[in-house]
Order: sequence, then structure tokens, then C-alpha cells
Amino acid sequence: MSKSTSEVRTLLRAAQDGDGAAAARLLPLVYEELRKLAHGWMGRLPPGQTLQPTALVHEAYLRLLGKQHLQLEGRRHFFFAAARAMRDILVEHARSKAGPTRGGGRRRVELQEPVAISAPLSMDVLALNEALAELEKEDPLKAQIVNLRYFAGMTVHETAQVLGISERTLQRHWRFIKAWLKNRLDAPADAR
Repeated sequence: MSKSTSEVRTLLRAAQDGDGAAAARLLPLVYEELRKLAHGWMGRLPPGQTLQPTALVHEAYLRLLGKQHLQLEGRRHFFFAAARAMRDILVEHARSKAGPTRGGGRRRVELQEPVAISAPLSMDVLALNEALAELEKEDPLKAQIVNLRYFAGMTVHETAQVLGISERTLQRHWRFIKAWLKNRLDAPADAR
């Protein structure tokens, strides 16, 4: 285990126990990588998002500090947990945007223009989250692969190491996952 991995783990444990100084020392060690994760997330979302990458980083960081029983096997697992926290935050944000708005859910309709009905942009995140929750029930290993590869941005080699499987096995699973997700996300809502 490298010094930085050990240091991240030690500081995280201390910060989770309420040590403000440890939390202050931990953030500079992980901030740039968390920003890269956040930018990766935000780049995959449709335009029009109101949540900024910096806010996503800070919210994910605070959530990680709040998890008292977070077991980390290393620095990569910290970033896996951070990627999962970011996913959860974006799903919550999308749900709040898709929910009732001011005016009791009423929609403004311009009478001179034809009415076009479209799903909110945030539904893409919700559909992906729903598909991943289904995948997690069917095959937790494949769901972990998605979280590590897609959300944490790990390479095939890094993901295989974290999960303790061969790269060939991982690539076989990854091909299946991509096809499964495409099928699941392209299916009409009533066929799911």
C-alpha cells in the first residue's frame, strides 16, 4: 500500500470520527481526482444541468465523511465510493427536478405556439439509475464493474485489480453490460 493510500485511509477514518483537522488535510489530497470524476459525470449529462462540478465534489466529499462504517481497501476504493456518492447526488437532483414544481405541477402553455411535450432532461439519469439498480439485483458484480469503469473512470486493468478478476473476464462482462444497458435503456418505459 502506498503512503498516499494509507494517508487517505487514515485521514478519512479520523475525519469520519469528527476530526476537523483531518478532514481539512484530506481534501487537498483527493480534490483534483474528485473534480475529474465530477467533470466526467457532468460531461455525460444532457445540457441544462444546474448542478456544478464543484458543488458535486463538495457534496460527495461531505457524504463520504458522514459514512461512519465505510470500509476502504485502498485509495481506489475511496474514489469508487466517491463515484457512487456522486451518482446518488445526481439521481436525487434529477428526481427533484422531475418532481412537482412551483405552481402545484401546473405547466405554462403558450396559446400561440403548438404544444410540445417532452420528458425532462433529468430522466436520462433516472433511467440509468433504475437500470443499474435492476442490474445490481440481477448481478452485483456487473453493477460494480459499471460503477468502477463508467462512474469512477477506472481502466480495465485497474477495475480487474480492484475486483480480483482477470482482464479477459472483465472485458467479457463489460461487453455483456454494454449490450444489456443499451437494450434496457432503449426499451419503451412500459416494456421495462
